[in-house]
Formats: sequence, C-alpha cells, structure tokens
Amino acid sequence: MRVGFAGTPEFAAEALAAILAAGHAVPLVLTQPDRPAGRGMKLQPSAVKQCALQHGLPVVQPTSLKLDGRHPEEAAAARAALQVAQLDVLVVAAYGLILPQWVLDLPRLGCLNIHGSLLPRWRGAAPIHRAIEAGDADTGITIMQMDAGLDTGDMLLVTPEPIRPDDTTAALHDRLATLGGRLIVEALALAGRGGLTATPQPADGVTYAHKIDKREAALDWTLPAEVLARRVRAFDPFPGASFSHGGETFKVWQAQAVAGQGVPGTVLEVDGDRLVVACGAGALALASLQRPGGRRQPVRDVLRSCAIGVGERLG
Repeated sequence: MRVGFAGTPEFAAEALAAILAAGHAVPLVLTQPDRPAGRGMKLQPSAVKQCALQHGLPVVQPTSLKLDGRHPEEAAAARAALQVAQLDVLVVAAYGLILPQWVLDLPRLGCLNIHGSLLPRWRGAAPIHRAIEAGDADTGITIMQMDAGLDTGDMLLVTPEPIRPDDTTAALHDRLATLGGRLIVEALALAGRGGLTATPQPADGVTYAHKIDKREAALDWTLPAEVLARRVRAFDPFPGASFSHGGETFKVWQAQAVAGQGVPGTVLEVDGDRLVVACGAGALALASLQRPGGRRQPVRDVLRSCAIGVGERLG
C-alpha cells in the first residue's frame, strides 16, 4: 500500500508511526505550517512533521488546499505532490484543513479518517473534550470513509473506549491515539484485500463537538458542581478551567463535586487539602491549582502564598 498521510498534532503522529511500523510505504505527508510556540515564540514543527522527518519522509505544508482560495500556489503545489505520490489511500487524522473534492477523489481508495468519537456523536473539532464535558460513559475511534461533509462519511471500523471517572482530556487522548493507530493499521490491511465494509452513519444521535474557546475556561459558579467538575477534566490540558481572585487568574486542575450550599462562588470551607466553593447545585472541592507564572500545586501549597478565606467570593 502506498499510503499518504495528512495530520498535525500528537494524536495524528501516533497513527503515522503505527502505519510506518506496519510496513506501509508513505511517499508523502501533509501537515500544517510551522507555528510560533513557547516563550520565545519560535516557529515549531508539528508533531507529525517531526515524526515524518525522523523517518526521512517528504513533507508538504500548504496553508490551504483550495485551488481557488487565498493561497492557490500552495494548493497547486500540494496537488502536484499528491499526483506524483500515486497514492492508494490518504489517511487523515486531526489535519486541521478542509479537504476539497479533488483531494478526496485523488487516491485510488479515497481518504480514510481517524475520528476520536463514536460517530455520529461528536462530529467536529473537539470530540474528546466534549465527550468528557457531557458526562458520556464511553467514546471511541471511528475509521470513516471521508466525503465532502463534516465527519459525515460511511463508517468502516468502530471500537469503543470507556471514559473513566477521573479521565482528563490528556489521559483519554493518549488512549484514543493508541487505539486509532491500531485501528487504522487494521483498516489498511482490510482495504488492501477489499475487505472493508462501509456502513452509513445513522440519522439519529448527531451531535457536534465545537472547537474549544479560551473563553470557556472561566468557571461559572451558578452551574451545578457536577458540570463544573467535568469541565475541569475536559479542559485539561487546554485551556484549563479557571477563576479570578484578588486580581489574579487561578487555573483549576483537580476538582470534585461534593455536598454544600451557599451563594454561588462563595468559599464554604478551607481545610488545607481542599477549597470548597458553592455552586448553583452542590459545591466544588478544588484540590489542585496554578497561579499565574507558577506550576500545578496542591491547594495546601498555593494557600501558603495566597490567602483565600471562608466567606470570600471567587470571580
């Protein structure tokens, strides 16, 4: 199999590594342009580009693949590279660019997508975050035959993965990335011998996992504690749930819903190991915080340098 690959973050890099380990030829890798990152804001290659370069694979980084868009020269160069690659199939995982119809039609077997949910639930950009935030009992990986819609193509392979009570997005992401790598290798083996069976997605149960916005980080104390506890886990590592106090923004990395009652945002208890805050229903016991410029610490350590007392209101 001549397998092209299009992806950008670590989730995708795991799949690329699995495809290479399975012995497939990867004549071309597509990934997003290098982005500034870190304190120095130096250009950094994506996780997929790093993996590709480690294996000596050709890499193309178009800003867009739309031939009639704002960067037609880059799109045309990408098309030429894809045509030369003579792909049997293009595997796509968290690429971040919309694939025009000419890309979908180019490989002999089309384009296969690795999606981090049990479709049709959580189509879209942030399926792992949204599944945890919603309190879903499980999620999984769907290998999908891509079409022009947003994660609307036929399902080829589906494997569930339970969501544990203490799962953060970071922890669940890592398990799903490993599962996605294993499942795409299985799908390619079946595709090579014509053994893939396509199943249309059901019309019922469609939900959309909208992209995470930094503005969602601020904890709304009027919501139930159970909802906020899930958001703390869903927003770890990005963007991190937060509240304001004394002119500072504190990030919350561990929290649990507990019994309690009071005006939302009011500190009900400070016992050293936890900071209990009233919510719209119940209370949220904060166990790990981070001050600006600091690191994640237990509440006990944070309170040594920042006094927060019973009866105070958190923003």
